[in-house]
Amino acid sequence: MRRALILIGLVLIVVGLAWPWLARLPFGRLPGDIVIARGTGRFYFPLVTCLVLSALASLILWIFRR
Repeated sequence: MRRALILIGLVLIVVGLAWPWLARLPFGRLPGDIVIARGTGRFYFPLVTCLVLSALASLILWIFRR
C-alpha cells in the first residue's frame, strides 16, 4: 500500500510539473465533448475524452498484466 501511495504521489507531481505541455494536447476538446454555455455560466462534460482515456488506461493495464 505504501508503494502505491508513493507512486501515485510521484505521478501527480510529474503531471503537475508537465501541465503547461500537457494542456496543449487535444484531450478535453474532442468532438463529442459536451459544452453548454448560457449567459455567464458554462457547463463542460468531456464525455469522449473520458472514454478515450479509459480505453488507454485499460489497454496499458492489460499489457502490464500479461
